[in-house]
Amino acid sequence: MAPTILIAGATGNTGRRLTETLPGLLKANNALCDHRIIALTRSLASPAAQDLAKLPGVEVIEQNWVGITSDWLQEQQVVRAFMASHNEPNQFAEESAFYINALNAGVKYVVRISTTAANVRPDCKAYYPRSHWAIESLLGQPEFAGLHWTSLQSNIFASFWLSSAVQLIQEYRQTGKQGPLRLMAAKDAPVGVIDSSEVGVFAAHLLAYSDTAVHNKAKYVLNGPEDITGKQIVDLVEQYIGTKVDEVIYQDTTAIDLLWDYKYKAAGQSKNVIMTTKYAMDTAWAGKCTTSTTSKEVLQIAAPKSRPANVLRDLLGETN
Repeated sequence: MAPTILIAGATGNTGRRLTETLPGLLKANNALCDHRIIALTRSLASPAAQDLAKLPGVEVIEQNWVGITSDWLQEQQVVRAFMASHNEPNQFAEESAFYINALNAGVKYVVRISTTAANVRPDCKAYYPRSHWAIESLLGQPEFAGLHWTSLQSNIFASFWLSSAVQLIQEYRQTGKQGPLRLMAAKDAPVGVIDSSEVGVFAAHLLAYSDTAVHNKAKYVLNGPEDITGKQIVDLVEQYIGTKVDEVIYQDTTAIDLLWDYKYKAAGQSKNVIMTTKYAMDTAWAGKCTTSTTSKEVLQIAAPKSRPANVLRDLLGETN
């Protein structure tokens, strides 16, 4: 069996574009051209999984990454891996278990998705950035010297930041009416939101890099190529609907309340913990998440190109 690169979360926001990009990069690298790619999915019947299965050199397997053991990794001869973990309250327990198993199985390199760089610290009020900080701290310990790793501290995904704008435009086109435009963005704070697919492209380049020591223990900050404020999002919406937006609510976090009501409450999670998610936007509102923070290595290797206006157009299905 050939040495294997494992992609956990292959059908997700970042994993799909990574899986599409990686085969071509491996083919062009003599040192890695014999590596096979395993893309994990929770359902082989999903359209995304079926599309990935058509890619040359990609084997799609129905497997939840949280159930992967050291024996499984050794059987599949996994030498490199991509990890896009969930951000549930038990993230640290499950993601760290994967790295323990990877270390014991002889995996040599992992590229993982982190979160907004300004939040990855031990005193962040939001719970999940602390989990990312803890994971990065864990991997940085001497005991993990045998496992090279890179953490991608990607900024807010543009699709998430623009979702309410998409909803209002679509509803107005269908009904001619508009409700309030609820934006998580602050009116005047610039944020370098990024297209999640471009995070996947950058991750693919790292996984296809011959010498992983170059990127070992690196924490790369990824932003899109252009900042956008809440007011600029409103301007884009008005261009699409051809009239003024009647009501705008900036710095809106009611989506977190809905997430609690419809997901976490029934699951028995701690409301006190889940509601701290609202604090994750504080750094964006304070202007600490701009394109100026992008790591130079990102710009050198695979600079993001998709601007917020382009992402909005794509989300509306109006790609040229």
